[in-house]
Amino acid sequence: MSSAAILFSIFAAMLVGAMSPGPSFVVVSRIAISRSRLDGLAAAVGMGVGGITFSVLALAGLTALLTQFAWLYIVLKVAGGAYLVYIAYRIWRGAKEPLTVGDAVDGRSSIRRSFTTALLTQLSNPKTIIVYASIFAAFLPKVIPLGVIIGLPIGIFAIEAGWYAIVALAFSSQRPRQAYLAAKAWIDRAAGLVMGGLGLRLIVSGMMLR
Repeated sequence: MSSAAILFSIFAAMLVGAMSPGPSFVVVSRIAISRSRLDGLAAAVGMGVGGITFSVLALAGLTALLTQFAWLYIVLKVAGGAYLVYIAYRIWRGAKEPLTVGDAVDGRSSIRRSFTTALLTQLSNPKTIIVYASIFAAFLPKVIPLGVIIGLPIGIFAIEAGWYAIVALAFSSQRPRQAYLAAKAWIDRAAGLVMGGLGLRLIVSGMMLR
């Protein structure tokens, strides 16, 4: 199989995974709709950087390390779940706080916060690296061409950041923003419940591995 065919197969599988609803989707859509379009795009970049991190770690063989040391995988799952629960608590706590579009934009600090929140959300789920490694193992040959090694992180970034940029642009448009402002408390509580549920599920699944 040629390098181009290998990359195409991996990118197709990764695109399907990126488009699957999860905590990353909740975070990016909420940032875009409650802060600003630029914040949403910053969050999309954070997701892309997280994707690069996971792809490099998968290529470096971290999956084998997690398989060999089961306790490390458990710790990462519980810690990641705890972070998602923390984000859920913050969303729920701020549900009743009023928000205007002007308040949503907070300059560079807001953009950095959006980027960091998205990046940490992406990295909080160690199961993602297992998915990356499984896809890589399915399509990569024993001897990986240099072009594939270079192209993988670039393509993964494009997929993750590109998809969530679309999400950010969609949810930062006028109608979704107006709908959010009109029902902010209920939407935030629903987002908090979803995020908290995903975090608790991650914690429970980690504890069951003991």
